[in-house]
Amino acid sequence: MRIFVCIKQVPDSAQIRVHPVTNTIMRQGVPTIINPYDLFGLEEALRLRDRFGGTVTVLTMGPPMASESLRKALGYGADRGLLLTDRFFAGSDTLATSYALARLIEKAAEEEGMPQIVFCGKQTIDGDTAQVGPGIAQRLGLSQLTYVSAIDEIDPEKGSITVRRRADHGVQVLTSRLPAMITMLEGSNHIRRGTQSDVLRAAQAKITQWNAAAVGITDLSLCGLRGSPTVVKRVFAPAARSEKADMIPATGGGSATAAALIDAIFARQPALEEDLISAAGGY
Repeated sequence: MRIFVCIKQVPDSAQIRVHPVTNTIMRQGVPTIINPYDLFGLEEALRLRDRFGGTVTVLTMGPPMASESLRKALGYGADRGLLLTDRFFAGSDTLATSYALARLIEKAAEEEGMPQIVFCGKQTIDGDTAQVGPGIAQRLGLSQLTYVSAIDEIDPEKGSITVRRRADHGVQVLTSRLPAMITMLEGSNHIRRGTQSDVLRAAQAKITQWNAAAVGITDLSLCGLRGSPTVVKRVFAPAARSEKADMIPATGGGSATAAALIDAIFARQPALEEDLISAAGGY
């Protein structure tokens, strides 16, 4: 199988600061990591390669330093790393990013063949929009399978796949055609520890770097700030809540404590009881 995995190098959220004047995220001097959600997609790709054979190519768009994240992915076991880097991509929102990554995938497919699956994480921790994966799928005409928690069945020869995905009211089981874009849900797996040979190979591997022209992007108005209609007005930390938690004594234990807790919740949120009764059909 040919599998592509889109990753993003993001600032470590534990050390993010907000500029006091511009109200934007300050990335300078902040350590970077692979977007944690993308690691679930990478591990799933590696599992499929181990099962069916083939290759796993990891792609990203960003500054030259993003090659560090690609090398890290190679250390986990990926076969090839591709970096799309150009000053014209600075300031890209999800629309411009999905356009650039779609062109990168098309360029890579010219060399390797079109992938059966493209993996992404469900979202990134610095944007939290969950729009890039579906945007790539729309541009490339791929089936979209989002918020996937498990892959139940896959038949590369017949070009079919069955997955479980999280929905608002439970779990959906979907069967779709390949090629497909799959965005993986957190907790669906655990990234493996790279073998010593993978780590040594990653340290010496050449990361292929392409610019906008190399992937066939001629209309630069679709890239970077010029191709990004989204405007971030302000970034801020939520105000701390002033009220304190209520202490409910565990008198009697068991069902008595549970009843006391439920009564306390309904006392604070009287509309919740009515909503639950209505959702239950009035009983």
